[in-house]
Amino acid sequence: MTTISLTIILIGMTVLISYQAFNRPDMKYKLAFHPTSINEFGEWYRFLSSGFVHGDWQHLILNMYVFYLFGDILEDIFTQMLFSPMIGRLVFLGFYLSAIIVSDIPSFIKHRHNSAYSAVGASGATSALMTAYIMFNPWGWFIFPPLPGIVFAIGYLWYSSYMSRRGNDLIAHDAHLWGAVYGIVFMVVLGLTARPELLDLFLNALLAGPRSPNF
Repeated sequence: MTTISLTIILIGMTVLISYQAFNRPDMKYKLAFHPTSINEFGEWYRFLSSGFVHGDWQHLILNMYVFYLFGDILEDIFTQMLFSPMIGRLVFLGFYLSAIIVSDIPSFIKHRHNSAYSAVGASGATSALMTAYIMFNPWGWFIFPPLPGIVFAIGYLWYSSYMSRRGNDLIAHDAHLWGAVYGIVFMVVLGLTARPELLDLFLNALLAGPRSPNF
């Protein structure tokens, strides 16, 4: 029997919830990441629910495209290379959901007394998926921009850090930054605790050096 991938299930859930929230501002507000509501009213569920709602179609489509691009590959790695299918699915699910939560913690600390701040979207989690994938394939080329993954990741981390300090737009750069960092940390911790061979795999992939693009 064919098993539907968790990546597809999570994308489907996110699209459905986001679509409903597009037409219901009260629902979007209730599910959004709002640090003041968490801090003052104990609405801790917002750390997770905010990853399943988005600001508009462009925001949703971009995040779900990135999710599918990297999530599908990582889910296969977890279920076929690192663990049994069942355990691999659980680890992948835990990684994705925890990335939504962890990527919002710095914003909570920074904005817990700022009632005007709120955020939605799975960008922190998709950033974690991206950097976790790059750990396995650091010299694989991105089509846009046409750069090796490791070069793109370094630039992404620098840009997200720079923009999070500026803080003068409506993009949650803190979530992008810390989601990307979490993706790296998660894979290293997984290597240190459950799959020591991962560390050798990461190192060998890095030492293999640059290669020509294949597109």
